[in-house]
Amino acid sequence: MDLNDLRSIVTVLGFLCFLGICAWAYSKHAKSGFDEAARMPLTDDDPPVGSDRHGKEGKANG
Repeated sequence: MDLNDLRSIVTVLGFLCFLGICAWAYSKHAKSGFDEAARMPLTDDDPPVGSDRHGKEGKANG
C-alpha cells in the first residue's frame, strides 16, 4: 500500500461521512429538533426589566 492508496481511502471515507451527515440532516427524525432550534431566538423567557407581568411600565418608588 502506497501513499496514493491511503489518500484514496481517506477521500472515500470522508465522502461517506459527508453523505451520512446529509442523510441525517434531511431525515424526518431530526426535523423536530431543527424546528425547535429555529424558533429559539423568537422565544422570550424573561420579561423586560422595569415592567410588570402585564407588560406595563412600573412606577418608580420614591
